Amino acid sequence: MQHEFTPKIKEILEKHFGDSADDIFEKSYLVRYLNAKTKSVSSGSKSRGAFANHYALYVLVEDYISKGFAGDDSSYSEYEGAIYTGLFTRMRELFFGRKLQNHALNNRMNDEFKKFFPDVSHQPIIRDLQTKRYWINENLLKIVVGGKSYNIAHSIIEIIEAYIEAKKSAFDRFIVYTSDLAQISDKDADKAIDFIKQLIQPNVDARVFEIVSYAILKSHYADTILYWGWEPGELNEEPLKLYKTGRTNANDGGIDFVMKPLGRFFQVTETLDFKKYFLDIDKIQRYPITFVIKTNLKEENIYNQLESNARSMYGIHAVVRRYMESIEEVINLPRLTEIFVEQVEREKVKAIMDEISLQSKLEFNYE
Repeated sequence: MQHEFTPKIKEILEKHFGDSADDIFEKSYLVRYLNAKTKSVSSGSKSRGAFANHYALYVLVEDYISKGFAGDDSSYSEYEGAIYTGLFTRMRELFFGRKLQNHALNNRMNDEFKKFFPDVSHQPIIRDLQTKRYWINENLLKIVVGGKSYNIAHSIIEIIEAYIEAKKSAFDRFIVYTSDLAQISDKDADKAIDFIKQLIQPNVDARVFEIVSYAILKSHYADTILYWGWEPGELNEEPLKLYKTGRTNANDGGIDFVMKPLGRFFQVTETLDFKKYFLDIDKIQRYPITFVIKTNLKEENIYNQLESNARSMYGIHAVVRRYMESIEEVINLPRLTEIFVEQVEREKVKAIMDEISLQSKLEFNYE
């Protein structure tokens, strides 16, 4: 696999191993894994950036180097292992890592590596569940080329650091651009409109899409006034207000946005796997929920596909019907675009850009 970041990986290998760099690139499963996992760098800030598996690998190799095992006479097999809490704390210290969960260290990185290389017997992360100690698989760090063994530990660290720096630069530009557009959108709304439309696309990073969806829907619902009260003659006048419940992609029970005072729940998703929808519905005890879906599929087709797949698995129509009735509304990309156009006509571009800028800074830990 060749992509925009591949030459950088080969440059790092060549710096360390000279003429043997190409052979190491081909023979190292870890390098090939990282090559596959760094493909998103060519898509800039709007592509999905997954850092958990990179960082699980990074902290274990970093521990391996810091303990002095990267030399020729390694006694790593005698090492008692790195402590889980120390590794996890270190992962969260890294850029983009503040909100990472522990799945990568525990099994996700190994599972994904196995999908890439099903015939490879070595798994990257070795762990002892009883002692909660972890090791990097040294067999994957030592590559034999022409009868000579090369240790690629330092190269792995440099490759991951170069990838993170590239992604950081892309996000830096994204943050600066959103902040600038928030300042100029009153005078030059066209740039902001084009920018937002680019972010309502199927290939956009899940976090960015959730932020933009929130900004658009918050502006949309704010135009609706609800009258409520305990007695007919004493009604309160209150605009609908959408609240973001936390960080994007958080394990928060399937609630991304909550609307007050109606109490509507919203979940942003990019999948059409009905099991994911039904799991979210179960988490909130089948309370009505609206799904904002990153797809161009027509709303009617979304319902039909979810119901058809669910019927194929469950076979009990009453069960499927109760789940389907819990889906209050689906908002697909065309509908979200329509809502955005309505907000443009109401001169809400500045408010939407301000919200995107604010939420982006919060999401990507910019003070």
